[in-house]
Amino acid sequence: MRYFITGTAGFIGFHLAQRLLGEGGEVFGIDNLNPYYDPKLKRDRLEILRGFERFGFEELDLMDRPGIERVFEERTFDAVVHLAAQAGVRYSIENPHAYIGSNIVGFMNILEGCRKARTPHLVFASSSSVYGGNTRMPFSVHHNVDHPVSLYAATKKANELMAHTYASLYGIPCTGLRFFTVYGPWGRPDMALFRFTRAMLAGDPIDVYNYGDMERDFTYVDDIVEGLARVIPLAPRPAASWDGDRPDPGTSFAPYRIFNIGGSKPVKLMHFITALEGALGVEAHKNLLPLQKGDVKATCADARDLEDAVGFRPQTSVADGIDRFVRWYREYYGV
Repeated sequence: MRYFITGTAGFIGFHLAQRLLGEGGEVFGIDNLNPYYDPKLKRDRLEILRGFERFGFEELDLMDRPGIERVFEERTFDAVVHLAAQAGVRYSIENPHAYIGSNIVGFMNILEGCRKARTPHLVFASSSSVYGGNTRMPFSVHHNVDHPVSLYAATKKANELMAHTYASLYGIPCTGLRFFTVYGPWGRPDMALFRFTRAMLAGDPIDVYNYGDMERDFTYVDDIVEGLARVIPLAPRPAASWDGDRPDPGTSFAPYRIFNIGGSKPVKLMHFITALEGALGVEAHKNLLPLQKGDVKATCADARDLEDAVGFRPQTSVADGIDRFVRWYREYYGV
């Protein structure tokens, strides 16, 4: 199998590429290595991937339309996995234009490449953020998601709509995966687990929003990769039962599907912090703050559709996942 993975130097892209290469696949990846967080972490991930014979890489921005066109013209892929994006809910409030460029224009370039190349399957990253103002739990792909509370969420919802349009117009099989709070080794430094660990080991206080009254469906990165690896070979087909009088957001008359991928076991933020304290052997000094703009109080994934389709749902406990992250963090930073 020949895979094209965007965002290969990113957190999830790195882990997925490593998995597919380890299984004998051929991976070509791109990444713009932008400084949203420490580029050294991205380069170190790439160095590991370069140890595989069947790995190719080009530093390339999604907004480079001629460059993306060239990738599709020069190579043939069995599947495209689009993981590159400008991430971060709060950063989207401060730098909105970065999200339109990477997440909208960039995704458009990928869709056009898939159309011209007749790509057998496009798998793309969406986010639990699309649920926005929804409060009915657990979040289901069959729920309406028209009330985003951040521009980041709006761009991910837009990606789903754009992919559906291309599936409908051109018959490109498209599968979107809504990731729920991914964490683990080689994670992003802007995410809570990374920030908390760094601050606690330095003896600094950690910022705890909504005064700790939050829940997240934390999902370990290996579980995300397992779900991706199982979805990639299963290009969606039109749903025969889809009814335009009662349109189901999770399926379609086109070859298009959306799945949640999360553990379906939300964890209270204070419990998460307690588990991290145990793994580090350090007590956290908490700076309790109100809820931030763009944030939601709780998330919980209904992942039954994914389990029905591929026979898998995330299993890694938060305690085990945090322990693995802490071991990696201590080794990588020499703490």
